[in-house]
Amino acid sequence: MERKTIGYYDYTVILTYCGMLTAVAGIFLSLHEDYWSAILCLMAAGVCDIFDGAIASTKDRTRSEKDFGIQIDSLSDLISFGVLPAVLVYMITGQSPAAGIICAGYVLCALIRLAYFNVLEEERQRVSTERRKIYLGLPVTAAAALLPIAYLFLHYDLVTRSALFPVTLIMLGTGFLTPFEIRKPAILGKIAIGTVAFLEMAAMFLGMGWDVI
Repeated sequence: MERKTIGYYDYTVILTYCGMLTAVAGIFLSLHEDYWSAILCLMAAGVCDIFDGAIASTKDRTRSEKDFGIQIDSLSDLISFGVLPAVLVYMITGQSPAAGIICAGYVLCALIRLAYFNVLEEERQRVSTERRKIYLGLPVTAAAALLPIAYLFLHYDLVTRSALFPVTLIMLGTGFLTPFEIRKPAILGKIAIGTVAFLEMAAMFLGMGWDVI
């Protein structure tokens, strides 16, 4: 049967697509110096990434659909938690050459980590049908949790310099490439992470006022 379009468009990948499109919006907002909205886009992309795997697991997929899911998830993550944080930090720090180098290095770390994850995941799925229980290295989604915290610290004057953002990227990039094991959160863990994200959003709304909506 001839395909009408390239790719897959069922409900198992829609949340991944939504997360990526939200991240692209965050990149545009960063370029327009609307950092508050860009941070919210980053967090929203993080929430999408947390639950897209659980949604995908509800469908009995073919081998091709599973392989596509692995690739599209990592490509989306590169934009959401690699490019968006880098552009955001580069703009916040005044587009300095030093910040540019750090941001470029950060994207490279995210790229390497995601590509390596794809290799391991494809190998794992060839020999096992069980769900992944362990991550090797810090998941790139961590950027959606740490950068909003850094932004809140700056807003509430807990820190006085935007240098906190490049330092955060250095920490994240190092974590991406360090081969320590992290247990994949179960559904309760994902709910807890979502709750933390909600509290971060609430802190931003309370601190910056409803007039920014």
